[in-house]
Amino acid sequence: MSQFIHIGFGNIVNTDKIIAVVSPDSAPVKRLVQKARETGNAVDATQGRRTKAVLVMENSQLILSALLPETIAARAQLPQDTQPSAEEEKQDES
Repeated sequence: MSQFIHIGFGNIVNTDKIIAVVSPDSAPVKRLVQKARETGNAVDATQGRRTKAVLVMENSQLILSALLPETIAARAQLPQDTQPSAEEEKQDES
């Protein structure tokens, strides 16, 4: 059964499809994001905020998130019933 995690602002991702969660600060990742934007393989889930994590998916798509990579990794390891609700998330993002 697939597990889904919140990556910020009500956006949800299937954890079975995640290959890596990386920081967007290095030059190679910046080039990867730019190329994905140009080809239409980037999904921006930041709601206009600064990108703090890039999720590399199985289908070579990139998902940009405003949450830290450590936060996303911790949520991916939690059982589904202990995931934060959307209301709790809004409080964390403020």
